Parts: sequence; C-alpha cells; structure tokens
Amino acid sequence: MTTYKEIFGKTVKVVSTDPTDAGAEGQVWYNSTEGAFKTVLNAGSWSSGSNLNTGRSLSAGGGTTSSASLMSGGITPARTSNSEEYNGSSWSEGNNLPAATDGQAFFGTQTAAISAEGRQPPVNAGTQVSYSYDGTSWTATPNTVTASRNAAGAGTQTAGVIFGGYNGPTGVQNKTTEWNGSSWTAVNNMNIVRESHAGAGVSQTDALSMGGNPSPASAVEEYDGTNWTAVTSLPVDRPNARGATGPGSAAFISGSPNITNVWNGSSWSTLSGTLGTARALNQMSGVGETNALLFGGSPYSNATEEFNTSIYSPIAATWASGGALSTGRESMSSAGTQTAALAVGGRVGPPGGTTAVESYNGTAMSGAPSLNTARQYAGGCGTQTAAITYANNPVSGATEEYDGSSWATQPNSMSTARRSFASFGIQTAALAAGGTTGPAVSSLTEEYNGTSWTAGGALSQARQYFAGAGIETSGLVFGGSDNPNSTKYTNTEEYGGTSWTAGGALPTGTSGLMGCGATQTAALAFGGYQPSKVATTVEYDGSAWSSKPAMGGATAEGSGAGTNVAGLSIGGSPAETGVEEFTGEIVQLDYKTLTSS
Repeated sequence: MTTYKEIFGKTVKVVSTDPTDAGAEGQVWYNSTEGAFKTVLNAGSWSSGSNLNTGRSLSAGGGTTSSASLMSGGITPARTSNSEEYNGSSWSEGNNLPAATDGQAFFGTQTAAISAEGRQPPVNAGTQVSYSYDGTSWTATPNTVTASRNAAGAGTQTAGVIFGGYNGPTGVQNKTTEWNGSSWTAVNNMNIVRESHAGAGVSQTDALSMGGNPSPASAVEEYDGTNWTAVTSLPVDRPNARGATGPGSAAFISGSPNITNVWNGSSWSTLSGTLGTARALNQMSGVGETNALLFGGSPYSNATEEFNTSIYSPIAATWASGGALSTGRESMSSAGTQTAALAVGGRVGPPGGTTAVESYNGTAMSGAPSLNTARQYAGGCGTQTAAITYANNPVSGATEEYDGSSWATQPNSMSTARRSFASFGIQTAALAAGGTTGPAVSSLTEEYNGTSWTAGGALSQARQYFAGAGIETSGLVFGGSDNPNSTKYTNTEEYGGTSWTAGGALPTGTSGLMGCGATQTAALAFGGYQPSKVATTVEYDGSAWSSKPAMGGATAEGSGAGTNVAGLSIGGSPAETGVEEFTGEIVQLDYKTLTSS
C-alpha cells in the first residue's frame, strides 16, 4: 500500500494546534488536542455583496463575469423597466428597458445582451418582444416566433437560444428558438414542457435547462445546437429555478432550496457552501464554481451574494454586548479604540449635558476625570490618553483637551459656535463639519492643529445629526438631516485635507447615526433614524456602502469609536447605557476533519 509519505514526500505531523499559514493546503496532520486527522482544502463559499438599488424577482439578468453583471425588469412588486449594472463592488442604475417587463429570457454579457419575451401590461400570458443591450441603452429587435414568459436562455448576443416558457392559450411550452443576431428561428423542441426553469450556457450549441415547472422539478436537458437530450437529474427539486451560470457543460446553480449544485458534464455534485439568504426566481452571473454572483429573487429581494473558492473560511462579522455605561446618555463625544475608549459628556435628560467621562477597557466602563464644562451634542476624537472635545448645546465653540489624567480648557475656541455636527481626527489634527449654529444648519468646516481653529473647505450639503470617520486629511461624513423638515440624507462626502468631494451614497437616508473608522476607505455607519430607530450597519470601502450584520438592538444618537473591524457603539437615545462591540469578518483556514467514512 502506498503511504502518505510516498505520495506527499512528508510524514503526517503531530501538532497540538492547527497550522495557520497557506502552506497547509493539501497537507494532513494529526491534532493531538482534538484527537483527529485534519487537512485544508480549496473550497467554495458565499459572502454578502452590495445590495441592488431596487429589490425584485422574475427579472432578466446575467453576464459571463461576476464583476460585470446586468439585471433588468422584474417585479418590485410593481412590474418595472429598471436596469442595474454591477462592477464587482456595487450596483449602479443603467438605462431602462423600453417597457416594464418581467419573466424575460436572457443571454449575453453586460455590454452585449438580449432580453426576450416576458410579460408586459396588459398582456399577462407572454409577449414576443425582444430587446438588445449595448452596455448603454436598450433597443427593440425583431419579435420572437412564439409569445411566452418565464422561458430560459443561453448563448451570446449574436448566437443565442431561448427555450420553454408559458403562454396563456397553450400553457407550458417545450419550444426552442434560436437567434442569429438579426432574426429568430424555431428549431427542435425540448423533450418536456418547462417554465420558470434555469438556463445555462455561453454558447448556442452548449446549453442546459434545469428544474422548473411542472414536475419533475429536478429534470435536466442538454442542447447541442440541434437536439435536446435528457441527462442526469438535479439532486433536489428546483421549481421556480432561475439561478444558473457557466457553460452548459459546467453549469452552476443555486437559489432555493439553499444548496449549490455543480454539473461537470455528466453528473451533479453538491458544494458545502450555502447562501446567506435562500431564494427562488433570482438571477446569476459568472463562470461557475470558481466565481459567481447571485442577485435578487423572491420576495423582491435586493440581496447580492458572491461565490469564490478559497482555502480560507470567513467567520462572519458580528455585534456583541459590551460593558454598560454607569450613566446613561446620548449625544456625547468619544475617542479611542474598542479596547481603550472614552465616553465624554452627553445628554442625560433634564437638566441636559453632563461633565461625566467614562473609560472603557474592552470589558467594562469605569469613571474617568470629569470635563470642566458640561457638554451635549459636542464633537470629539483622539485616543484614550490624548483626546479632544469641542462645542456644545447651547451652541458654543469651547474646546477641551485630555492628557490621560485631566481635562484642560483651551484658550482658542472654534470660529463658529455650533452643535450636532460630525467630527473625526486626532487631538492635534481634528475636524468639525456642518451642524447647527442655532438659527440655521451649517456647511462650514473647521480644522484644529493642536493650538487653534482655522476654516476648511465647505460641505456641499449643509446638515446636522450626522457622523464622520477617518483622519483630518482622509476623512468622510455621511447621513444627517436638514432643518426644519428633517429630510434624511443618503449622501457621503470625502475630505482630502482642503476640500470635500462626493462619495458613495448610503442605502437609506439616515439621521442620528453613529460612525467609526480609521481611514476614508474603511468606515462603519450604524444605527440612527430611518425615520424610526434602526439597528442597521453598513461598511464603506472608499467607493460604496455594503450591508453588515445588524446591531443587537436599534439605537440612535449615541457615539462610535474604533475601526471598521473593531468598532464600538456607546449609549443612545433616550439616555441609554448600552454598549455594543463590532468584530469584522475574520478569515481563517478552512480546516477539514478526516474520517474513515
């Protein structure tokens, strides 16, 4: 018998803890602590991507790469003509279809696609319409041969095929229609009638039809450009299947039920990775098992998930309860990190602001030296031993600095008294932006150099009750509201040290939110009013916001400290004592335990 050493060139090592470096891939070792043989293999997993701008089901979409995907039409729940494009990190609005349509067949790429048939008011049974997309706009192309909805497609913009579907007068169909770039031709039918099924294939002569309705919902047929042939059925029934990607000879399907199946040309296998959100009537793009994107689905989902193979297995980000404040408060300032933070001043209810300061060590809050002046709706930043807080309600520009043992009032106040503004930076390079000066909401920015305040570039959007993150030369602000009608903003602005520029928008307008983050390209926004209090968390990567796990409880008007991977939420309205800690996604080797079975 061949031994492991003869195959791999090394003996099986005995270790008390699992290795952590990438060189462990393919090796086998014995973990003496666990009493088990283990290894690391390249495996696939799903992770959250940026949400669609408009959630939907029964849309048309796809693409041959997950970083260049397209979605159009669908039900939102109203039938829509809306189109969106994905660039690998976020969805953006594209030009609309000529008419609101759902249940279309699709084939092609983000810049060269065909959307055919589907439902359009007042027709419910199906249409013969066909549209071509060039990466910018949709244009009408010749009608298909037979009207239908919920058909599937495969191929390219100049050599495609659609198959199956439903038509009111004739019911479920087994028709097949080929497109040559200028016209449609009826060709050999499928073996069974099929609608709401998944289609895969980047070639007109290599396509696959999977699942759908009616039963058997596990049926699979293969098209070679001339004939359809029944092949091995899916391991599970997939009615209302819409998710599939890759070549017909290497298809990849996921959705509902919450498993992912791979076709190797002769048989199906089931991958270990499952979706975060199981759903039907979704769309997929990409090249299959190595790189895929799943988006939309029932009921009107805006969720996007990415599939990648790796020897690493991510541990999802999470919020957990931390040690509570001894004095409940809201609208305070803060400084420091998740394990070394300060909660400074804040509103405690009538009579208003407090001088109280508490110190956090990663486990519990404890008393710290008090401020010289009671403050609420102030700004602040810095570290646990070198902090600064500034401004107040009623509007003030007074500044205090902390050296780890006491607070000292500084001789130079802010040029413009204000409250309810955004702040970020360090003690010797701090920033204040926006807020209210009393009668009006401000767009003014001021910078502190450790001695005095000077004017900086003005925000493009005056606002109050918003949050910031980063450092003085690389920061950002987000959300907030106006006055007096409290419109809630989605816009983000980035600061480069002299002026503000537009950044990626928040998914939802939010005021009274908290934020943290060390840089302009790595920040968190959490909680706030939308209009009621929420537990929502989103992360900024320098261009777009993406969803992260929600907080343990909805909160607003607290304060944030730390980074996007080790954040802290402190207090909240009305005068809350709660503290929550955020831990970002942790990536570790995907260990497999070997058994004899």
